[in-house]
Amino acid sequence: MKKLIIILGVVGTSLSAVLVRFADAPSTVLVFYRMLFSVLLLAPVVLTRCKGEYRSMEKKHLFLCMASGLFLGIHFVCYFEALNRTSIAACVSLVDTEVFFVALGGSLFLKEKLSGKGWLYIVLTFVGSVIIAASDVSGGGLLGDLIAVVGAASSCIYTLIGRKLRTVMTTNAYTWIVYFFAGVVVLFASMTGGHPVVPIQPHDLWIALGLAVFCTLLGHSIFSWGLKYEKASFVSAVKLLEPVFASVLGFVFLREIPSLATVTGAMLIIIGISLLSRETSEQKA
Repeated sequence: MKKLIIILGVVGTSLSAVLVRFADAPSTVLVFYRMLFSVLLLAPVVLTRCKGEYRSMEKKHLFLCMASGLFLGIHFVCYFEALNRTSIAACVSLVDTEVFFVALGGSLFLKEKLSGKGWLYIVLTFVGSVIIAASDVSGGGLLGDLIAVVGAASSCIYTLIGRKLRTVMTTNAYTWIVYFFAGVVVLFASMTGGHPVVPIQPHDLWIALGLAVFCTLLGHSIFSWGLKYEKASFVSAVKLLEPVFASVLGFVFLREIPSLATVTGAMLIIIGISLLSRETSEQKA
């Protein structure tokens, strides 16, 4: 059941591909307001239920939360900057290498050993993601590729820190700090990149609100929740379902018919995730 909830979280993040199609604001501005709305929406819950948790929080846990937010913000900035400098195919494929960073980091730092079959299933899932991305044949650049890899590494650190902290913190207490500091990073990047966050069109604010509710609170927050119960490598691999769900949502809302490559890649991802889910369950037993 917990694995299913995590997978449903991917549906939430996948909505971003549809929502951003209707936005006029630069991507970093949208992400800033997405983080801002996420912090504001969580504030009533955090301020009423998490005061005691914050008062008793160890300083090292606070610093780790701040670091997690900083790396999440760096991931967002790198992802969109890479999209501006390289092809969608290269960007998506390289950012998706997060799954390998997380599996390796979990093994080295969190003692989350992954079997040979587990690695094989991760590779299968990643290949499916590459096939989907490869349907975009536009050219790319080396700098953009490098930025995408930095984005993958940043997302890996964010995931690994979350896996560690979620054993000692509630989801809301953890994510509130993370989203706040991620917003600070994105705000700084947006301003230095020549994209002031004001003024902004009202319809872009509504889109940012939708991103906050569906993609952050019902997406990233669910990933953070799931990190308490599942291996970081599984949660990271499940994120590779995002282009699959995005293709389905694109068909439903935008009437975009997925290509044969997309369907083929989606099948490999679904098979890989299913096998990885069974493998991690057997390792727990």
